[in-house]
Amino acid sequence: MSEVRVRFAPSPTGPLHIGGVRTALYNYLFAKNKGGKFILRIEDTDQARFVEGAEQYIFESLKWCGIEFDESVIAGGEFGPYKQSERKAMYLPYAEQLVKDGFAYYAFDSSEELTAMRERMKVAGVPSPQYNAVTRTTMQNSLALSEDEVTKRRQAGEAYVIRIKMPRNEEVKLNDIIRGWVVVNTNNMDDKVIFKSDGMPTYHLANVIDDYLMKISHVIRGEEWLPSAPLHVLLYRYLGWEDVMPQFAHLPLILKPDGNGKLSKRDGDRLGFPVFPTEWMNPETKEISSGYRESGYIKEAFINMLSFLGWNPGTTQEIFSMEGLIESFSLDRVGKAGAKFDFDKTRWFNQQYLRAKLKEELAQDLQLILKENGVEAEDNFVETVCEQLKERATFVKDMWEEGKYYFLSPTSYDEKTIRKKWKEDTPKYVSELKNRLAELADFSSESIEIEFKKYLEENELGMGKLLPAFRVCLTGLGMGPSIFDIASLLGKEKTIKRMETALEKIN
Repeated sequence: MSEVRVRFAPSPTGPLHIGGVRTALYNYLFAKNKGGKFILRIEDTDQARFVEGAEQYIFESLKWCGIEFDESVIAGGEFGPYKQSERKAMYLPYAEQLVKDGFAYYAFDSSEELTAMRERMKVAGVPSPQYNAVTRTTMQNSLALSEDEVTKRRQAGEAYVIRIKMPRNEEVKLNDIIRGWVVVNTNNMDDKVIFKSDGMPTYHLANVIDDYLMKISHVIRGEEWLPSAPLHVLLYRYLGWEDVMPQFAHLPLILKPDGNGKLSKRDGDRLGFPVFPTEWMNPETKEISSGYRESGYIKEAFINMLSFLGWNPGTTQEIFSMEGLIESFSLDRVGKAGAKFDFDKTRWFNQQYLRAKLKEELAQDLQLILKENGVEAEDNFVETVCEQLKERATFVKDMWEEGKYYFLSPTSYDEKTIRKKWKEDTPKYVSELKNRLAELADFSSESIEIEFKKYLEENELGMGKLLPAFRVCLTGLGMGPSIFDIASLLGKEKTIKRMETALEKIN
């Protein structure tokens, strides 16, 4: 078998949606599993839809995801350039060859003439008018015009496009790795434009030529390109490359959480979760769309989640490192059906990765948040806070938002806890417990808990009589990690001080 070479070929027409990232990921995993090469090619033939900053966004987003390329605009390589606009000069000869060989033709139709043709077809009862074998004979093209007329128009500089000449009633077959045999009759296909009047090829011609010249062995792309695949098969055939045509694999759609339609770029913030890997600011409107990175997601968790949107390992294992994904990935375990995006599962993945992180790593991230909020704390202290809170957190920012009491004394006290648990005799018990704790020489979590339970036993009190009150005094909240661990970490002086302050404020 020849070397596996796959490519991810996004267009810089906007930010990279997670569907695009998944396509890049599957290409990367497949290439690395097979010991092959992974190429990034920028397909910028559609200059009218070019969005400023989108190309750089693609590079930066994929870098954050840990998806690396063997060949690209940045990395270089022997099959460059890796940007279609820089390859412009090489496409026209292939398009002209298709015309010469009778597989394509020049079309001079204006937009008004194309609109008029569609209107005529609709009046004739054709629901979806197309430029095809039926209509082409009535249009302004080199099949309907004389050779002299065509030459005259071209020499006069009249604008034209090149269209593929779709054969009549021919079955085009494609054996897709994921979907099996796909068969389409050419009567259901139109004469697509393959070369535009601006001197640039359309996606269809450019991607076939580039894949051939870059020796691409497998084309792994989204399901939305499946209707175009028969056209690409014909182009390979007409250009004489059918024997080296890559194998195709069309990935399933990523669906909205309710399964009702494809997850789109517009669904993200509207539905309450990011659909972009990193934050994107629209250069025209300055509108900001949230990203997974800025929302606090661990990139490994994001990649792990994304890998399961269409693929499964065939086992019950859910947590995979990138190395584990590379080892386990295969296209025969990618399904045909659309994969519903599950935001709760996405959060679960992040939670698992956060719990598995070393306290030192978490502390570094939490220290950044503390500094943003004007809080200074020793690294050892922050590391212990992370240890105590990570089982309850989904994001590092949760440790600050839900654990401010580690760093700042409470300024308010949970109303529900006060209402239900702070009785008339509670201040007496809190005060006596405070005095007992002040006498402790060893202020470890174990010693505090022993003294606490000893006090309860001596006063014939249940846990519920004093534990919620003790917690609310130290944290201001009704729930949280072990209050004995919290008290020990705060230290005796702060613990006693907070109990005294609570007794003053609550009463």
